[in-house]
Amino acid sequence: MNKKNIFGTLAVAAMAAMAMTSCDKSKSQVDDKQPAAAQAAPTETKIAFVEVDSIMSQYKFCKDYSLILQKKGQNIQSTLAQKQQALEAAAANFQQKGQQNAYTREQAQQIQMSLQKQNNDLQALNQRLSGEFQAETEKYNNALRDSIQHFLAVYNKDKKYSLILSKAGDNILYADKTHDITNEVIAGLNKAYKQAPVAEKASTSKK
Repeated sequence: MNKKNIFGTLAVAAMAAMAMTSCDKSKSQVDDKQPAAAQAAPTETKIAFVEVDSIMSQYKFCKDYSLILQKKGQNIQSTLAQKQQALEAAAANFQQKGQQNAYTREQAQQIQMSLQKQNNDLQALNQRLSGEFQAETEKYNNALRDSIQHFLAVYNKDKKYSLILSKAGDNILYADKTHDITNEVIAGLNKAYKQAPVAEKASTSKK
């Protein structure tokens, strides 16, 4: 799968909207001599970014689920390849024996119908397995996005960034490394991911 596609929607806006404070216009008209220092200063814009490739290679959830999808894809390919080879072998055998006049016309028609049904079944199986794989991939993408967004929502309560951007390739032309929070995010994600099985086991024991 295309890993960078997973992060097409991961440019996460901060949890609180920027509020620019300014003096009331009518008040400023009455008191034009008020010192500039007395006016409220605009809130500082804090921006951070996260490297997508680093999350994909170091976030344990990504690595574990990528293996799951890889194995599932390989199993699908193997299943379809075996059935395709069996169908081709049956078709070749039918053709060879047909040239030898080994079948009556009625037998030949029945075998042709059987081969056609096997081909239709194979196409249906291909569509079904492909649909299941696509659904599983979409489920993974959603879970990945949700886990990152949930973590950033908690993480940003203290950090209070206005924007947290995802950096993939050259989608950001320039970024000062002082704004790079990738390592912090990966460490936090992996910590939360490791705790998940423990929490699940605990909740199960309470039932």
